Amino acid sequence: MPASLSTMAEQSSPCSAGIMPSSTEAVKIHHLVKAPENTPGSIRKRESWDADELATVYTTPECLPDGTICQATTVIFRTRGCVWWWNSGCTFCGYFNDVRDDVTYDNLMAQWQSAKDQTNDFEGSEVIKVYTSGTFFEDRENPPEWQEAILRETNERGLRLIVEARAEMCTPEKMSWVANLHPGCVVAIGLEAMDDEVLKFHCNKGFSTKQWRKAVETLRANELEVKTYLLFKPPFMSEGDSLKHCIEWIREVGPLSDEVSVNPMNIQRGTIVERLFRHREYRPPWLWSLVEMIRQVDSVPGRLIVHPTAAGRIRGAHNCGKCDKHVAAAIERYSVSGDLQEFAGLTCECENIWATEIELDGSIPSPFGVGLDRRMPAEESLMSP
Repeated sequence: MPASLSTMAEQSSPCSAGIMPSSTEAVKIHHLVKAPENTPGSIRKRESWDADELATVYTTPECLPDGTICQATTVIFRTRGCVWWWNSGCTFCGYFNDVRDDVTYDNLMAQWQSAKDQTNDFEGSEVIKVYTSGTFFEDRENPPEWQEAILRETNERGLRLIVEARAEMCTPEKMSWVANLHPGCVVAIGLEAMDDEVLKFHCNKGFSTKQWRKAVETLRANELEVKTYLLFKPPFMSEGDSLKHCIEWIREVGPLSDEVSVNPMNIQRGTIVERLFRHREYRPPWLWSLVEMIRQVDSVPGRLIVHPTAAGRIRGAHNCGKCDKHVAAAIERYSVSGDLQEFAGLTCECENIWATEIELDGSIPSPFGVGLDRRMPAEESLMSP
């Protein structure tokens, strides 16, 4: 190494960029490039949350397996977070923003009681969705006695329960235990993509499609229902490729799942995707892409659910700004009714811009796609920032 470079290397701190505190100890590259949730300031903010308070609770329309329209209550707990996040973390997931490292059984039971207080004991709801920013039945994340209390109470009350899990956590022993406490419980697995390269290089998911298939077999063996999450437009993928691949994934996982829920990317704070977004190297999907996807997979067995979080906003799936409200509402209605007529009559001049982008993405090799910002003049989008 030249002397000048050697001197610079000796003087340079591995943390000089300010991402992590200065230290003479070795710093893992993971801590430098993952996301800033490891910084002291982020940890202080995270631990400032009241451990007895929920992240949120709300009600939405829902559809039962027999087609009956009902009400669902979603309860998002403030837990210790996801074990995969502790070690690495997905590129797009910002749920670490709502966790605490010291949450106890008593805290979680206080949050459960708070959810019941805020909804008048789940009045009018037949479905309860329990989300924990990780895997519900993972003992390292959530106390087993709390898991048992939720499973028992919802079963005794005849409530349809939906919980989330990573594929590798769906072991035969644990699934047998869950099925014994709440027969027919719905387990939602965040597969994200039916493609191992996308899982590894785009999502950093930490498990494979083979593990997902094994988890599905285990759930079926215990007569538990399977809900599969797919991600629309992972990072480093163009709009056109995202539409093409997601349609293929739905057709592949649909016959193996009771429900398929497609989650259009939304930009969550402190994630790799947010960094790309801030550098104008990633744009959330078009709402028109979701409509086209639904139209093309409507005949696939099982229920298809699409709930665009932050729809119409810059950080969520959006169009030009004029039609977002109407298109997003139609997508939400379809998720309950399953009727393509929800999209009848929807039109906007920006649909032609979207169609051109999809066509160009299929002919121009660009991992980031060719799309421009949708809410400014095209000539301004072409100018350097």
